[in-house]
Amino acid sequence: MTTDAVIVRPDDMRYDGLVRGNNFRFAGRPDEIRVAATTAQVAAAVGEAARSGRRIAVRSGGHCFENLTANPDVRILLDVSPMDAVGYDRDRRAFFVEPGATLGEVYRALFTGWGVTIPAGGCPEVGAGGHFAGGGYGALSRRHGSVVDHLYGVEVVVAGRDGRARTVVATREPGDPNRDLWWAHTGGGGGNFGVVTRYWLRSPGATGADPSTLLPASPARMSQRVLIWTWEAMTEAALTGLMRAFGTWHERHSAPDDPATALYGILEASYRSGGTIMLVAQIDADVPGAHDMVEDFLTEVTAGMPAPVADIPATMPWLHRMTWPGSGEPGDVLTRRYKLKAAYLRRSLTDAQLATVHRYLCDESGRSGGGVLLIGYGGRVGDVAPEATAIAQRQAVMKAVYQSVWADEREDAVNLDWVRRLYRDVYAETGGVPVEDGSYINYADADLADPAWNTSGVSAQELYYGDNYPRLRRIKARWDPRGLFRHALSIEAV
Repeated sequence: MTTDAVIVRPDDMRYDGLVRGNNFRFAGRPDEIRVAATTAQVAAAVGEAARSGRRIAVRSGGHCFENLTANPDVRILLDVSPMDAVGYDRDRRAFFVEPGATLGEVYRALFTGWGVTIPAGGCPEVGAGGHFAGGGYGALSRRHGSVVDHLYGVEVVVAGRDGRARTVVATREPGDPNRDLWWAHTGGGGGNFGVVTRYWLRSPGATGADPSTLLPASPARMSQRVLIWTWEAMTEAALTGLMRAFGTWHERHSAPDDPATALYGILEASYRSGGTIMLVAQIDADVPGAHDMVEDFLTEVTAGMPAPVADIPATMPWLHRMTWPGSGEPGDVLTRRYKLKAAYLRRSLTDAQLATVHRYLCDESGRSGGGVLLIGYGGRVGDVAPEATAIAQRQAVMKAVYQSVWADEREDAVNLDWVRRLYRDVYAETGGVPVEDGSYINYADADLADPAWNTSGVSAQELYYGDNYPRLRRIKARWDPRGLFRHALSIEAV
């Protein structure tokens, strides 16, 4: 293997194929794309950026919702996708994951080698690099917490005040002098402190040297039920009642010790023109009482609803569902233009908010790719103190996503306007943003830093990090004193 990173410049035929990430709305024009396969190559790129004063951004899977890595000011795009190894580190008694490994690759390697897993997301093409740093959650989070609740350590390339790049290992061990750098990566988001070149994972309290006991055991099978309604039978009372019941169920069943934390629910209401309403329940098929949990959930949430046009039960290998290509992707190869906005929820949306959602889903502006998702959360996530990791919103029981997905660049303005107004009006009582509950940094939304859309007086960083933000600012000052790593939502040093 060459000792130097692959460098691709604008005159290279590979440039256009590598410069764009998953969201086709954004494509920067960096001086060069450095494709790094080793920590040494990452350090060389970071050092070069610091010496030359050129702005650098790092990309692993390329699924950033905003232009945080595709900003026109970025001159060096550091692509770490070749760093995709997953394995077991005997010396640290922890599993290592390099940042370029996709979630599907992580699931497959952990399952095949040791029968274990992590509670990460359901989009198998997402890179571990940014997903882990932002906290990470998915179908098993109600049962096992966030990904970073199992994070033992990180290897990070940082740049000192003198501009020299160095590689630092930071762990959660109480006596580790670099522990604050580990803490910053338990939900502090990517692109803030340095470039992560390796993660180590081991569940807290796990003992012994048997790798199969150091992370949660992987389910063998997933049981899933999908109910689908068309808009023809969906009145405003029916839709708002369904969304309210979904929220109320999560308010009642999100304590860490509630048996129903084994169940993961998603409710998606798509735009009326050509859309549907879909309720999904997923569960480890071998959990005692799994069938009854799903039945009780569906019965409670759909009480008073018209009969669905489809009721699709399925049981499948867990690995098959979590690694199926394209699962959870916004659009396809031709429709990767999207805007997502998000919020944590500690309780159901209010009646006024639900009425606003219904009004926007039924307007006549033709946003066939628009929709709102409510996603189950809580459970074991709430068993961790807000200050124990950088994730402050530990009392949330759901996440809400407001989105629009489209194909044609000419439709950018109308789609962006629709989803921005929807979000602003849902949170009209708090300045157009979710001040009470905050938001999730991995669902990056640059509008939160725009006073045209955020009139709350609360910064984007405070919405993402809550009371943990002052500590993150101090860590930023220590580990990135030059401000080399920055973007529209980045942490500002003290």
